[in-house]
Amino acid sequence: MPRSSDQTRKRILDAAYRLFRRQGYASSGLQQILEESEAPRGSLYHYFPGGKEELGEAAVTLAAKLMGEMLADLAGRHKTPEAFVKAYCRTMAKWMEESDFRSGCPIATTMLETAPHAPGLTRAGVAALDHWIDIIAPVFTTRGVSTKEARAKAQLLIATMEGALLIARIRQSPAPINDIAA
Repeated sequence: MPRSSDQTRKRILDAAYRLFRRQGYASSGLQQILEESEAPRGSLYHYFPGGKEELGEAAVTLAAKLMGEMLADLAGRHKTPEAFVKAYCRTMAKWMEESDFRSGCPIATTMLETAPHAPGLTRAGVAALDHWIDIIAPVFTTRGVSTKEARAKAQLLIATMEGALLIARIRQSPAPINDIAA
């Protein structure tokens, strides 16, 4: 069973992850994060002595891990680029609808507000994107493309999805995400 202190750190991190994804880094205050996590006031700086920026790095790293797990699962089950892209789009459209179009990419809002001004957060964002590309690129190599081209296609897919998530949120519709699959 996890120690209570481990659970407190996890609650703070999970709350930050959710808030940053829904309303952005700048709009998520430390007090709001503490309230949502139901953590004692002093615990934030105990677990994240670097303050909000360190918490942001941890939240981006968590997002990279969670999205990476989802992408790896999809890549394992859908071996062709077409099947993978369709499954990825279905998953992201479902997530957007379940959030009532309030959430987007788990790192985009944070990165838009902090990169390149916060080097630690920028490094975490680069690591997240590289991790996702590392997972997606092999799906494209099944079509005989070079590793370099597969990585470019993976990055293009991520960029396209990021734009579609934004448009879906604005339009309150999964159509822009579904258009990628079409």
